[in-house]
Amino acid sequence: MARDMSDKDILQMELDQLKVEVNTPRIAISTTAPEIIAFVEEKSGEDPLVKGVPEDKNPFKEKGGCIIT
Repeated sequence: MARDMSDKDILQMELDQLKVEVNTPRIAISTTAPEIIAFVEEKSGEDPLVKGVPEDKNPFKEKGGCIIT
């Protein structure tokens, strides 16, 4: 896409993106960190990476063994 555009068009796109980013509201990490921690702790009971997957519902469990003779 960028190959088909002139340098002026590319610079205009970058300028437009920077205008969007400068108007994005910023929040201090000291404010958001407790909210993120609370969210993660609230959802951790449902998270299979934290809790684990029951053997009967594990789609990656090997169905049978391999026998080499």
